[in-house]
Amino acid sequence: MKNPKLILFLFLIAGIFVGPAQLSAIPSTNNVNTPFKQDRHKLENPITVNYIKRNLRKSSPKLGLSPALERNLKRKIRNDEVVGNYYAAIKANAMEVMEQPALTRNMIGRRLLSTSRDMLHRVNVLGIAYRLEKDDRMLEKINEELIAVCNFTDWNPSHFLDVAEMSTAVALAIDWVGEDLPKSTVEMAKTALIEKGIKPSWEGNRGWIDGTNNWNQVCNAGMIAASIMIAEKDPELAAKTISRSLEGMPHALAEYGPDGVYPEGSTYWSYGTSFSVLTSAMLETAFGTDFGIAEYPSFKESAKFRKLSIAPSGWYYNYADCGDKHGTGGDIIMAWFGTKTGNPLYIEKDKFTQPVEDMGKLNRLAGAGLVWLSQFEAEEKEELPLAWKGDGANPIVILRDGNEGPNSYYFGGKGGKATISHGNMDAGSFIWELNGVRWVIDPGNQSYNELEITGFDLWGRCQDCERWTLLTKNNYGHSTLTVNDELHVNEGFASLTNFEDGPQPTATFDMGAVFGDNLTAATRKFIKPDNQSIIIEDQIKTNENTKSITWQLMTQAEVEIVDGGAILKQDGKSVKLENLSHPDLRISVISLDPAPLELDRQIEGLKRLEIRIPAWTLENGEGTIEVRLSEM
Repeated sequence: MKNPKLILFLFLIAGIFVGPAQLSAIPSTNNVNTPFKQDRHKLENPITVNYIKRNLRKSSPKLGLSPALERNLKRKIRNDEVVGNYYAAIKANAMEVMEQPALTRNMIGRRLLSTSRDMLHRVNVLGIAYRLEKDDRMLEKINEELIAVCNFTDWNPSHFLDVAEMSTAVALAIDWVGEDLPKSTVEMAKTALIEKGIKPSWEGNRGWIDGTNNWNQVCNAGMIAASIMIAEKDPELAAKTISRSLEGMPHALAEYGPDGVYPEGSTYWSYGTSFSVLTSAMLETAFGTDFGIAEYPSFKESAKFRKLSIAPSGWYYNYADCGDKHGTGGDIIMAWFGTKTGNPLYIEKDKFTQPVEDMGKLNRLAGAGLVWLSQFEAEEKEELPLAWKGDGANPIVILRDGNEGPNSYYFGGKGGKATISHGNMDAGSFIWELNGVRWVIDPGNQSYNELEITGFDLWGRCQDCERWTLLTKNNYGHSTLTVNDELHVNEGFASLTNFEDGPQPTATFDMGAVFGDNLTAATRKFIKPDNQSIIIEDQIKTNENTKSITWQLMTQAEVEIVDGGAILKQDGKSVKLENLSHPDLRISVISLDPAPLELDRQIEGLKRLEIRIPAWTLENGEGTIEVRLSEM
């Protein structure tokens, strides 16, 4: 079956495609190069009605909080600068929420997600603050918000992330402060968890249950939280729902293997992983075990990926549908990994101790995160590697120098394929920072809703689908190779075939499948000769279909064309681009400000540098393209 639209249609009716965040991979039909196959280990799953009756903690709090953890939290707030200051920020957030009107069922496009997330934030800051302050005004506000959301007609099950985050919020609220709420509110909330949360999860499209991305993590977390809180009311429903989630979660957890890379990029790591660590914490306090989540292979290793994906500039290595910059508030999800490993590297002390007024709106899991932060006990600090590879469904390599601060060396390069969750046609692309400037950029992500409201088909992934018309999604907007001026093959997978650490680390990606029948073979090697340069070396083997090969670089720098290459200038600094293999070919500068489409992300000063090589110039159909970027 070679018709990509027919393939996509069959997957849709089979219930595998779940929605915007569920871009699960269609199995490749290209035999040239196939994606890395993850080993999937099962979680322990003893859940039955009898198990719940014997093992579930009877009294609250039991969702990520317990009497012992609360006593420790109170002590740490008094005696630990980091914990005390973060709690002060939570209280400040809680006081701001007190002044806001109760939530309404406010749909944005086809999503209720912003309302669900707002509720989760409100419960986290108000709930923890109330437990520690016993301020009746906070209790009244929680009661008001619970009544409001439980009276919604539904929690928008057609986009199940909305249901999952709302279910998590309502479950945490009645667990953390339910003893002090009116019994009528608690009963209303439990009924809503069943009717608006859990029951819809057994109806309609349920591909997230064993999907491989963030939907799996978020939705299963919400259903586990809801099930724990209604277990006494409906133990059969609770048992079968928790058991289902423990069976389904490994499909997403396996994607961290083998090295900890999150295929959807760093900001989606924060989203998906935050709900997996919350699930681990809730199960620990509810049952005394998380059934193997925390120890799942490569899961803890992903904290290293997260840390490495933050460049010296504070920008992410923003491949896939990743955001641009790391937040200014402390990374509370990383605090969980700090607690589990004892590594101080994962505790952003400077951000947690900054003035409260500078911390702004906190993570919507701030209350649960405060508990994780309070459990941290420092052990030996494990430094990050200077050269690191992360294999898997979307393999990457990151190269650094040993310096600290914004002027450090940073390089990120990748393989992968376009049809992974939130994937782009960016196999072979790279970013590069030196002396505080990001010289080579990734165009990053753009607002989903702003595209969707125009009728734009953002989530189709067939070869000719509309998604690939955007610069942020296609190969024309990335620093990679383009052959015959055509799109990359959507199912073509670029594997990481070699990685060598040492004084001059290298990484090689097999790019052949990305170009389909237009090339016989292609590899891209990244070489870091020193702390001032990077070399990109492409080995090409053409065939009768090959007309041209275009080497591309995306930058916002000013460009001066010179013999043998170009000089890039930005922020009063300069680097040079040397065309080592084809010095006689003049570099072209294509302005992309404004971008070609009105719906494209508009990036100031964006331009694409091109080295266009006619296929006939390659002797015997084979050749090398070698380019060096270096400090001037």
